[in-house]
Amino acid sequence: MRQAAFVFDAYGTLFDVHAAVRRHAGRIGPDGQLLSEIWRAKQLEYSWTRTLMGAYRDFWQLTEEALDFAFARVPGADRSLRADLLEAYWHLDCYPEVPAVLKALKAEGARLAILSNGSPAMLDAAVRSAALDQVLDEVFSVDAVRRFKTDPAVYDLVATAWRLYPEAVSFQSSNRWDVAGAARFGFRTVWINRSNHPDEYLDLRPDVILSSLDGLLAAG
Repeated sequence: MRQAAFVFDAYGTLFDVHAAVRRHAGRIGPDGQLLSEIWRAKQLEYSWTRTLMGAYRDFWQLTEEALDFAFARVPGADRSLRADLLEAYWHLDCYPEVPAVLKALKAEGARLAILSNGSPAMLDAAVRSAALDQVLDEVFSVDAVRRFKTDPAVYDLVATAWRLYPEAVSFQSSNRWDVAGAARFGFRTVWINRSNHPDEYLDLRPDVILSSLDGLLAAG
């Protein structure tokens, strides 16, 4: 049965988190990929650590701090690019299939939303830059509960706001840990495994595994 609502993680699922570094790759040099990977890894690590400590900072602050750490770990990267990289993060490229898939789901009558660690300002900028504001019904930020995924309170934002049972929501994420958290909460889960990573969290399996969002309509 088609779900009543389709909810998407933002970073890594709709928006390419490595697009900011790629945009300035020629100026960064050969260490650009390493810089981007460390930046993303520390951004997530900080979110998990601060949730466990109960010491919330919004995702933009963590993004800045993670980039500073990445520069410290990759001294060959030009630190003068810091402002340019942060500016680029506000306008990340969305993956090519995203607009068409979301429009098709919307045409079928589904409710569509983002549920993200991103701050409201970050998400607003990314959504408008990708022209997704015309198809999304709502954008949920963890800022409302001041905890990051995979805290159950984050997933409950959707169920409570839309008055839906968890099983009525199809949740899509490229982050396997996020899929595990959503599955534990009770959502129907779709893992967008863009990089063909091995599975993990085997006790909290996704309902569907896709290599991109293209297969979402056929998956039901």
